[in-house]
Amino acid sequence: CRKVCPVDAIQGHLGAKHKIDDQRCVTCGQCLISCPFNAIEQMSFVDTVDKMLADKNNVVVAHPSPAVRVSIAEEFGGKPGDLTTDQMMNAFEKLGFKTYDVNSSADQTIMEEGTEFVQKIRYWILGERSPEVNEQAKHPFPHFTSCCPAWVKNAETYHADILPHISTAKSPLQMGGALAKTWAAKHVLKCDPRKVYFVSVTPCTAKIFEASRPEMNSAWRYLIANKDIPQDTPPFQDIDASLTARDIAELMRRKGINPLHMPKTRERQPLEVYSGAGTIFGCSGGVMEAALRTAYFALSGEELKNVDIEVVRGHDNAIVEATIPVPIKALGGKKFDVRVCVVNGANQGLKEVLRRIQVDKNRYHFIEVMNCPGGCVNGG
Repeated sequence: CRKVCPVDAIQGHLGAKHKIDDQRCVTCGQCLISCPFNAIEQMSFVDTVDKMLADKNNVVVAHPSPAVRVSIAEEFGGKPGDLTTDQMMNAFEKLGFKTYDVNSSADQTIMEEGTEFVQKIRYWILGERSPEVNEQAKHPFPHFTSCCPAWVKNAETYHADILPHISTAKSPLQMGGALAKTWAAKHVLKCDPRKVYFVSVTPCTAKIFEASRPEMNSAWRYLIANKDIPQDTPPFQDIDASLTARDIAELMRRKGINPLHMPKTRERQPLEVYSGAGTIFGCSGGVMEAALRTAYFALSGEELKNVDIEVVRGHDNAIVEATIPVPIKALGGKKFDVRVCVVNGANQGLKEVLRRIQVDKNRYHFIEVMNCPGGCVNGG
């Protein structure tokens, strides 16, 4: 387990009892899935969510990440890589959840993160000065993704100089929590937002930590400011509970539900509408590929002819570099080479990329970071 820890948070010698230093830990869970003795456990909300589902006054919303629709199959004897999207959603509804696909909020993440990257190009490369882009003066290149909470925690603890470079966009799960209790509560769920109990379903133990961060209560602050709830309403988090793939499988077993036995088709609900860009977030390079599609359209004014930007996909490479020529409409179609880097696995890959930009800060314009090897598909 010490070997897989990207931040040397596990202390102890051979044959001696080990311990995790909470101040160093980024909660990525790689030690948990690597420990041969099952000596490490995650925090579990299974009992709490079970009780919330039993109370029909609650509107309990499940928000499953892209990787879960694959990993859940293995929990019930399916083959690695089996896709169970509709079966999983049907199983959630049988459990009593309302369903809200993370792929939908991932699309919104791309709109935010991709737009932010475009604004940086307009400010730093094209020299534009306007209220729309002037904020980017505080956020120089290279631009880092912000979807991975273990990477964000890593940067906060060990690489504070990188923080101005990281996207200000929330992760898709945190966007989903805020939207579920504001926009969705009003227009889709049609309920008092205080009744919404939001459950992220994720391959990532770092999301449990992320959801607990005290600043992640945007919905409460928004609702108070707009007088949509009483001013004396106690603060509440955007995400109330986080379940890993193991957790949701345990909940299903308690209720005698096997997702592999559920119908393979369903009518897609309003909170399950999404593009292919959101779907690929679970693999290394997915965020980059989706953001580049958005950036290409925004800068060139035309759709990318081949939307599969395979050159940025991480697969089983820790580091991938690529140069994407983008015709800039504002420059009469003159091409600008966007230099990108995709890194997964914070143990060696990230350390090498950070070393590279210390040597040459202009080497990349855009860097995607996923803490876990291969991306979220190998989450803790």
